[in-house]
Amino acid sequence: MLGFITSLNDILIPHLRAVFTLNYVQAMLIQFCFFGAYLIMSFPAGLLVGKLGYKSGIVCGLVTAGTGCLLFFPAAGSGLYPFFLCALFVLASGMALLQVAANPYVAVLGKPELASSRLNLTQGFNSLGTTLAPFFGSVLILSGAVKTSEELQRMAPAALATYNIAQAGAVKAPYVGLAVVFYALAVAIALFKLPRIEDASRPIDQPDSRSSHGAKESAWAYRHLVLGAVAIFLYVGAEVGIGSFLVNFMGQPGVAGLQPDTAARYLSLYWGGAMVGRFIGSALMSKVRPGLLLALNALVVIALLTVAILTSGTIAMWSLLLIGLFNSIMFPTIFTLAIDGLGKHTVAGSGILCMAIVGGAIVPLVQGFLADHIGIQWSFCVPAICYLYIAYYGQKGHCRFSSARSGQLAPCES
Repeated sequence: MLGFITSLNDILIPHLRAVFTLNYVQAMLIQFCFFGAYLIMSFPAGLLVGKLGYKSGIVCGLVTAGTGCLLFFPAAGSGLYPFFLCALFVLASGMALLQVAANPYVAVLGKPELASSRLNLTQGFNSLGTTLAPFFGSVLILSGAVKTSEELQRMAPAALATYNIAQAGAVKAPYVGLAVVFYALAVAIALFKLPRIEDASRPIDQPDSRSSHGAKESAWAYRHLVLGAVAIFLYVGAEVGIGSFLVNFMGQPGVAGLQPDTAARYLSLYWGGAMVGRFIGSALMSKVRPGLLLALNALVVIALLTVAILTSGTIAMWSLLLIGLFNSIMFPTIFTLAIDGLGKHTVAGSGILCMAIVGGAIVPLVQGFLADHIGIQWSFCVPAICYLYIAYYGQKGHCRFSSARSGQLAPCES
């Protein structure tokens, strides 16, 4: 469900952009409100999980997400774009709470050295949701006829308001159905017996086997966590930016000239590649150093973005779609490298990393500004720059100091 909801935003963007005649920056406010909630809500979510525990945190996140989905019903009835943004913020607040509770819970359930492998495995199922959502959205949201901007300009104000309400209403049934699923999951998790960690604020307090320093007073004192937060910020921003523009990019006459509902089905290949890659990555993580694999994948993505920017037609389209396969292991790998060795600060570190997901709000806005001024194709320079930093983090950025007073980095064995 985490993956499904996030990917469904990529369908909302072209739909609401057409309905409300938005430019790219205005359309990217969908991602701004959704991922902005991670910045605002992740820290309170970390405090809540610390007090209630992982299981209760997951249940609260599911209930909040379900409530956000229900708010799409009155938002669609209003026919006003800001109401949709408010509903998305509530929905994303539930997503932030789920991320803060679920990701570190998976990371600490087992051997520390296999944390990246476990999180990649669970993120593989996350990607199943991102793969299914575009098909779901193309049939239930994008299949209706949408008037061109010229036709909308010729409509009378009253007729335009009626049209907006009718078009916006396409999201009512899908999101109410998703609310039912979220509430059902909340009940199921509440009743299900999960392994219990007594104190969520102190999930693991193991000595760092690769360094001699002891625990620090604050999670912010850990270099690899702070740099990891920057990597999460840039990665989520780049991934969201690419996904947000793919439908419109594939609709360009110089690329593939696809209709929105057809392009949305191709979008499933982008997210489907991430699903396949995460299951493969889960197996590779037990044999290949996670940081090295992260750096190599980032370099491949930079190459694919370069091809997409400098070419046209189906070559450019398939270059972007293929990025999903190499994006696959990035989020869970960065996450586990960043919280590695935090001990009692693991939950706080998770909250910091989830706050960094706000990159999904900021980077697409920057890309949208460039798309409005220099075109969609050249706007993909923005995610390319983001992946350069991710390559650095995989190679050197996640290394930790060999001691509390030393300025030397310990060897990157993780």
